[in-house]
Amino acid sequence: MTSAVSMEAAAPMAIAHTVPLLMLINELNRLKDSSGIKDAEAARHLGCQPSKINRIMLGQSKISVGDTKLLGELYGASPELVEVMLDLARNLGQKGDWTSYRDLFRESFRLLVDLEHHASRLRQVQSEIIPGLLQTEAYRRALHDAPTPFHGKTDVDGEIHALHYRQSILTREDPAPPAVSFALSESCLRRAYGGNQVMREQMLRLIEIADDPNVQIQVLPFDGNDPILYASLDFCLIHVPGPGIANPLDFVYVEQYDDARYLDDHDRVEAYEQLWGYLQAAAPGPQDSIEFIGKVADHYS
Repeated sequence: MTSAVSMEAAAPMAIAHTVPLLMLINELNRLKDSSGIKDAEAARHLGCQPSKINRIMLGQSKISVGDTKLLGELYGASPELVEVMLDLARNLGQKGDWTSYRDLFRESFRLLVDLEHHASRLRQVQSEIIPGLLQTEAYRRALHDAPTPFHGKTDVDGEIHALHYRQSILTREDPAPPAVSFALSESCLRRAYGGNQVMREQMLRLIEIADDPNVQIQVLPFDGNDPILYASLDFCLIHVPGPGIANPLDFVYVEQYDDARYLDDHDRVEAYEQLWGYLQAAAPGPQDSIEFIGKVADHYS
């Protein structure tokens, strides 16, 4: 299937990418591929230029409810699926409460926050810094105080409020919280920010949150039995279930120096899935990992 949204090398996005938009684009591309209908024919059906169809499929142009219905029917969607797609089209701009923090996040990061809150499963590999979903307030403030190559600094209190909003997915009741797994390099535990008290508090927070049934933390120690070639890579696998009979979304989020990539090509997602399995298998089990974190916490006493 053609990649729904190739954001890694796209031009500046004309519209904000949200989960409803990505769901709709995913379905339209899947239906288009299975139907074999070319953009020129779809354009004649809609009474527009073929370039508009291309922009819609790339997520570079907003699609109306009417055009969604016309394209869905043209591509052979069932009446039930057309209704799901129409509902998605009515909610293309729906981002949730996190929009109040939009000035604190780069555009590329805003989509991650939206995906996290819709996800049913998150799996993250981190090599140097405690992941945001697990950070304490003191640790986050210490990161904020570290030197940065970017111009200026954001409001730290606003950052903390935004951080708490992101972390709320781990303990929410409705919908059920996502299943979240982390494979952390020992560097995450040893790279000290804010001094011993801050780091000890952060270690104890990891131990506490790992007790939640939906959270699993594993540590890749420096002296592991097997050499781990790709332990320095940071990435997050995101699974968002589809609404009704629509297909789910599977993304790999890869953060970069001043931007991020969202990979949704099946083969590339599968490659990262295999890498995740390799790293998870190379790490000690969750219970041994928590005991290891406890020993690191004692180091910061």
